[in-house]
Amino acid sequence: MKYLIVGLGNIGTEYQHTRHNIGFDVVDFMAKDAGVSFRQETHGDIAELKFKGRTLILLKPSTYMNLSGKAVKYWMEKQKIQPENLLVIVDDLHLDLGKMRLRDKGSDGGHNGLKDIHDKLGSSHYIRLRMGIGQDFRPGQQVNFVLGKWKPNEEADVEKMISKASDAVKNFTTIGLKLTMDSLNR
Repeated sequence: MKYLIVGLGNIGTEYQHTRHNIGFDVVDFMAKDAGVSFRQETHGDIAELKFKGRTLILLKPSTYMNLSGKAVKYWMEKQKIQPENLLVIVDDLHLDLGKMRLRDKGSDGGHNGLKDIHDKLGSSHYIRLRMGIGQDFRPGQQVNFVLGKWKPNEEADVEKMISKASDAVKNFTTIGLKLTMDSLNR
């Protein structure tokens, strides 16, 4: 069984380890943990890992966040991935820092990366792992907040969340969506 695991983020060193790039951080963690490396390919960086007889294709789109749908659609078609085997990892302002939610469909929640994926796939029926980044910003400062680096006192919680997200992705590929949702979404 083959899965496409997409970590959303923005390319460029200035965006590394920012709240908006938590998706990149999760797939980077998964690749490092499995001892595999990313390689530059069409529309993104790709790494492939094996886990309990499954193939997980990790994708970091090389488009900017708001144009992620092009890369997702391309790799789904190239790898012949069914929508039920697509999982997109994304930051979520509406969840407290450290909280995560796994969903099999839904709105884009105001997230432009998800909106573009919906538009390019023509559907919102794909799995997304929403990673809570909190809302610790003043009115009008949302962009600066999501593009900002983690505060030193947040880093331990972020590391735990990334590790837990990696486990959730692996669980999804082995025990399935419902059981993974039941354990993660408590």
